[in-house]
Amino acid sequence: MYRFLLTPRWWAINVFLLLSIPFCVFMGSWQLGRFEDRVDNHREAEAQVADAKKDKPLPLDDLLPVTKATSGKQATATGRYDKQLLVPDRALDDKGGYYVLTLLRTDTGRALPVVRGWLPGEPDPAKAPAPPAGEVTVTGALQASETPGSNGVSARSGLPEGQTAAISAASLINLVPYDVYDAWVTLNDGDSGMRAVPASAPGGTGLDLKAFQNLGYTAEWFAFVGFAIFMWFRLFRREVELARDAELGILPDEAEAETAEAATEPKAPATEREPSSTSGV
Repeated sequence: MYRFLLTPRWWAINVFLLLSIPFCVFMGSWQLGRFEDRVDNHREAEAQVADAKKDKPLPLDDLLPVTKATSGKQATATGRYDKQLLVPDRALDDKGGYYVLTLLRTDTGRALPVVRGWLPGEPDPAKAPAPPAGEVTVTGALQASETPGSNGVSARSGLPEGQTAAISAASLINLVPYDVYDAWVTLNDGDSGMRAVPASAPGGTGLDLKAFQNLGYTAEWFAFVGFAIFMWFRLFRREVELARDAELGILPDEAEAETAEAATEPKAPATEREPSSTSGV
């Protein structure tokens, strides 16, 4: 009954199955490893941000440009606060609110965006505390410029005057008449009673969309293993049924012919109608 397994067709099917299973397992394990690497990188990046608060602050220019190694590092800069903006749609501890962003004019001629703190509710310039006057020295975690539409950063346009969706040099250069650093700083302690905005891990090290794509690919590769085994079993069972029919003398062509003949045979009427008779005159 199982002699069909020795035919060239089934040799090819079995070889394909035996090769596809380890290949799919290998690819699924590789994708799972990529996901685990991203998880480890995310934890390391968070630990780096936490440990950076204990380090001695360095001058801003010594940490630029912002990289994965310098993101979250403690930076210090001196200057005078200038234009103040509000950054809407920023949550803190699952509560809606906004950042208070003030540009610090430095001696280099460029301005450093400084997030002085977070306030709950809708952006309201009247509630945002005014920045300190005179020369100040700020210390906080260095952050890379944001990209609208990624990592939770809003890509809204047409915001009211005095607001910006993203903290980036590309966005701020259109709002102020001077150059802006391609970086920003969040103060370690909220200014004027505002809550401090915690530093975030550098981009590309978190559990972003790519990480969950790796996890999804892992599930797909292992699903392919189950699908390949299922299809092999379906084909095997069909061949066994055909072999049994052949032993009983039932050939596939004869069975199909009988089925087609039964389908085309006209059915007898339910009742026979008696022929009508007419009486002659």
